[in-house]
Amino acid sequence: MPIELLMPALSPTMTEGNLARWLKKEGDAVKSGDVLCEIETDKATMEFEAVDEGVLGKILVAGGTAGVAVNTPIGVLLEEGEDASAIVAKPAAAAAVAAPAVAAAPVAAAPAAAAPAVASGDRVFASPLAKRIAANAGLDLKAVKGTGPYGRVVKADVEQAIKGGVAAAPVAAAPAAAAPVAKAAAAPAVANPFEPAFEEIPNSSMRKVIARRLTEAKSTIPHFYLSIDCELDALLKVRGELNARSDSYKLSVNDFIIRAVALALKKVPAANASWGEDAIKRYTDVDVSVAVATPNGLITPIVRHADHKGLAAISNEMKELAGKARDGKLKPEEFQGGGFTISNLGMYGIKDFAAIINPPQGCILAVGAGEQRPVVKAGALAIATVMTCTLSVDHRVVDGAVGAEFLAAFKKLVEDPLSMLL
Repeated sequence: MPIELLMPALSPTMTEGNLARWLKKEGDAVKSGDVLCEIETDKATMEFEAVDEGVLGKILVAGGTAGVAVNTPIGVLLEEGEDASAIVAKPAAAAAVAAPAVAAAPVAAAPAAAAPAVASGDRVFASPLAKRIAANAGLDLKAVKGTGPYGRVVKADVEQAIKGGVAAAPVAAAPAAAAPVAKAAAAPAVANPFEPAFEEIPNSSMRKVIARRLTEAKSTIPHFYLSIDCELDALLKVRGELNARSDSYKLSVNDFIIRAVALALKKVPAANASWGEDAIKRYTDVDVSVAVATPNGLITPIVRHADHKGLAAISNEMKELAGKARDGKLKPEEFQGGGFTISNLGMYGIKDFAAIINPPQGCILAVGAGEQRPVVKAGALAIATVMTCTLSVDHRVVDGAVGAEFLAAFKKLVEDPLSMLL
C-alpha cells in the first residue's frame, strides 16, 4: 500500500513550513535515511529524511511551496512491487474536493464586468490649481497622466493636456454617473499618494514566529530591569594574553560573558528558572542561549552545560553555532530550550539597552559596548573601560533581590577574569 509522506512537525512551535526543494525526483529509488527534501521551519532549513524504502511515486506539493500545514501529504512513496496506478485514487480525491471551488468561479466572475465603472469613478489626485485650470477648460482629469509626486496631477500636466487636445469632461460624465456605488466600494483600495515610496518584503515563517512570541512576551510577562556597570580592563588583558598563546582559538569578550553568566547562574540558581502556572521550573543544567542575528531574524543557539566548559570550548562551539544559525542549518536540539539568554549589541557600539525576555525563560541579559569612562578609584578620578549590562527579569519567577544577587556575582567574575579559569 502506498505510504503518504506528511509534512513533519520539526519543532514544538511549528504549525506550517515551507517546502524549499525536493532532492529526489518522481521515480527515484529511496532508501531509509535518504534526504527527500529540504523544509524551512520558523527557525531553520532542515532536511526531511525517509524512514521507509521504496520509490518516490508522486510529489503532491511542489518545491518552493510556502505555508504547508503540518501533517499535510507532500508526497507518496511506493513500496516494492507497487506502481503509479496504486496512487491514482489520491489525486482524484483531491480533485473532487477542489471541484466546488472551480464551479464557483463563474459566479465570482460576474462582478468583474463592472470593473471599468469602478475605474471611471476612481479618485484623481491633483493640485488645487490643476483642478481649477482643468475645470475652466472642461478637461477630464482622469485622462491626464500626473507627473507630480506619487502620480499627482500638477499645473504643467493640465496645460500639456490642453495643448494636446485631451477629451473634455462631458464625454466621461455618463459612465461616471453610473458608478456612485462602485466608487464608494473602491475608495479603501486607493493608495495614499503622500506615503513615501516603499517595497514590500514578505514575512518569512521565522519572522512571523518572532513577532508572535515577542508580542506575547511583552504583553504577558511582567518585566522589570536591573543595570550594572562592569570594568573590563583586567578581562581585556587576560583575553589578549590567552589569545597570544595559541592559534587554535580566538577568544572574544562575548565568550567571557557566556562563561561568566554560566558560573553566576551556578552560584545563583534561582535566576536559572522559568514560570509555570502550577510550579516554577528551576533548571539544574546551565544551558545558555545566545542571540545571533541572521538575514531572516534573530535566533538563539544554545551552549549547553556552559558551566562545565572552558573558554576555548565555548569560543569554538559558539563560532560553529553562529555559522549554522546564519546558514539556517541549526538542528532543533541546537536552538530549542535553554534557561537564560544573552543578547550582546556591544559590537555595534550600543551603550546600553533593555532586551525582551525569551519565553518561557525568566531572564535575559542585554550587554552593551565596553567604552572608556571616568571612574572614581580610591577617592581619585581615573579612566576605565566600562560595560553596562541590563538584566530583564520576569517578576513572576525572579524577585528583585535575586536579580541583584545574580548581577553582583556576574560583575565579580567579569572584573576578576582569572577566577573564570579555575
